[in-house]
Amino acid sequence: MEDDFEIRWARQREARFAKSAARLASLTNLILPELCGGLWHITHPDRFKSILNSGAILPEPDILDGARYCTGLGKDHYPYVRSLGGVSLFDFSRFDPDAYTEEYPLSTWATFVPYRTDWGSSVWIEIDREQVAPHLISGFELLAKWKSDGAHGHNIMPEIEAAHIGPIPRTAFKRAFLVGKADT
Repeated sequence: MEDDFEIRWARQREARFAKSAARLASLTNLILPELCGGLWHITHPDRFKSILNSGAILPEPDILDGARYCTGLGKDHYPYVRSLGGVSLFDFSRFDPDAYTEEYPLSTWATFVPYRTDWGSSVWIEIDREQVAPHLISGFELLAKWKSDGAHGHNIMPEIEAAHIGPIPRTAFKRAFLVGKADT
C-alpha cells in the first residue's frame, strides 16, 4: 500500500514539474523574440527601483555579495565583467538559442530567460547601443579578452555577454519590462 502511495506521489510530482517546465518554455518563446536584436541588462524588481533612484546601473551597487550572481567562491571567481569594473549585459543581436546551446552547452543563459526563477520575476532593461558604444565591450571582444587575460577562473557567457565599463546612465535606457512567474 505504501509503495502505491509513493508511486502516485512521485508521478504527481513529475506531472507538476512537467507542467511548470512547459509554462516556462512557453513564456520563453514569447519573451525571447522581444530580447533578440537588443542589448539588455536584467535585474531584480527591487534593484530596478534602486537603479531608478540612483539614475544609473552601477558596476558595484550597494548589494551584498551573497545576493549577487556567482560570488560564492570569492573575488578571484567573480563574474569576469565585474572583475573589469563593468556592468554585465546580454547582447542578443545575433542570438540563435539552439545554435548557441549546441556551441556552448555549459552556458547559463537559460537561467535568466525569461526571468530568474529564484527571484520570481525580473526586469529587463533595453540599453541604447549607440549611446553606450564608447564604453561597450562586445560579447566577441569580451570573450577574446577573457581568453587573452587567462581569466578562466571568472565566469563568462561566451559571445552573448557584453560589458559596459562604468555606470550606465538612465538616459541610455530604451525601455524596460517586468516578467515573472505570474506571467506563466
